[in-house]
Amino acid sequence: MSGELRVDQASGRWVLAATVGGSGLAMLDSTVVNVALERLGRDLDADFAALQWVVNGYTLSLAALILLGGALGDRFGRRRVFLVGVVWFAVASALCGLAPTVGMLVAGRVLQGIGGALLTPGSLALIAASFRPADRSRAIGAWSGLGGVAGAIGPFVGGALVDWTWRAVFWINVPVAVAVVLITLRHVPESRDPDAGGGIDLLGAALAVLGLGGITFALTEIGTAGAGPTVLVSGVVGVLAMVAFLVVEHRSPHPLVPLSMFRDPLFSGTNAVTLLLYGALGVFFFLLMLQMQTVAGFSPTVAGTSLLPITALMLLLSARAGALADRIGPRPLMTVGPLLAAGGFLLAIRVGPGASYLADVLPATVLLGLGLAATVAPLTATVLASADEHHAGIASGINNAVARSAGLLAVAVIPVAAGLGGADYTDPAVYNAGFRRAMLIGAALLVLSSAMSAVLIRPVKAVPAGPQAGSAGTAVPAGQVPAGQAGSAGTAVPAGQAGPAGSAAVAPLRLAECVHCGVAGPQLHPGPSTPAAAAGPGTGRA
Repeated sequence: MSGELRVDQASGRWVLAATVGGSGLAMLDSTVVNVALERLGRDLDADFAALQWVVNGYTLSLAALILLGGALGDRFGRRRVFLVGVVWFAVASALCGLAPTVGMLVAGRVLQGIGGALLTPGSLALIAASFRPADRSRAIGAWSGLGGVAGAIGPFVGGALVDWTWRAVFWINVPVAVAVVLITLRHVPESRDPDAGGGIDLLGAALAVLGLGGITFALTEIGTAGAGPTVLVSGVVGVLAMVAFLVVEHRSPHPLVPLSMFRDPLFSGTNAVTLLLYGALGVFFFLLMLQMQTVAGFSPTVAGTSLLPITALMLLLSARAGALADRIGPRPLMTVGPLLAAGGFLLAIRVGPGASYLADVLPATVLLGLGLAATVAPLTATVLASADEHHAGIASGINNAVARSAGLLAVAVIPVAAGLGGADYTDPAVYNAGFRRAMLIGAALLVLSSAMSAVLIRPVKAVPAGPQAGSAGTAVPAGQVPAGQAGSAGTAVPAGQAGPAGSAAVAPLRLAECVHCGVAGPQLHPGPSTPAAAAGPGTGRA
């Protein structure tokens, strides 16, 4: 039995409101806090390494635990885990807003990331489970588009809040979370995955946190404390934990990350491109907000507005890029897009003392936005084209975690490589020099990602004509489907929504052609949908 909600009914719109509100909380805290860094750093007397941890504390727990959050929802109920995540996120946000020291703020940010990891996968899975098959793609498209709009206006609103007090960036999450909880309790039905009866890879999740945390600590502190015993021990522990993580995932009967998926060169290559692309993006958004306020003298509101062209262009053009990749394949766009983005990094070097928003900031962000709009949707399509329908959700989840891990490591290491540390962010001349070097490093990463796309992103073998093409469980790559058959670039056809050739079929989920904003990470795929009714009666009201 499938979900029965419709997009054009009030019950369906309530589910959309709850899931967009919840996922929007986690997405905005990946970017908006960057706008507040200069003010909170001065207020809490934080050094540059502490600012890195304000950003990376959140990213660390979110990147390491997002796959576990999805598994917990499948096992114990997506609505239940989503609610726990929203409440957890709200409490952590309140703690961040009240933090008297930067150490307590970082601890609150780590807790925020845990909440984000619990609610983010559940928000999309709830949509896939709650809506009837004919409305599912439309509902996911609405979730994606509305989330993108929130991502576009969030930094602007965040900047205005910072002009009042940086603490308001965290406090604003609390009333939003309260509204999401009330709507979810009243209107969102429960669902579970009936096949999720095996164990949960808690050991793998713990090793991922320890590994990423140890490596990030070592890379961050080496710029301040040098290669001392504590830094070396942390780095060694982190590397050993990541090696142990790979061993555990290889042996586990229910791994968070099925390593066998990386045997596919298309999947491995796309994730390598993702690593470089989102590593560069993570450090760009982190450093640009400080550059605009410390060096160029812009207010937090104007600094937040600088991100608006990037998100607006992605909202306007990402779906078109996905459709174009459907026709010509993803490789041309994934090759050209990072080069455009690299041009944006180079133009950002002009953002210095006395910079003009229109002449210096806007051209850089517009060019970067065009590059991302050309790249992210085809990248999403390619990841999904490398996995069958059953693994579409885990494939996009891994890709999203790779993107967040890339930002985590880049924010730790690139500022150190650029010579930034200590109180440099309070000295305009010193920070400006480091910012320029960091932009050159980021541009080099983007050029390398372009070259890797040209070499590694190859067309997938065509799906032969016949009953199998476009059948349930088949992910059909770009341009490989004979005319008249279901399937498209990166389209994983949800189970039960497409049948043999010639039979009636619901339009497949064309995720890469959804309007979305991939600034924080590539678009997630809901995976095979589990009907809301599968959780049994009485678990929620539609």
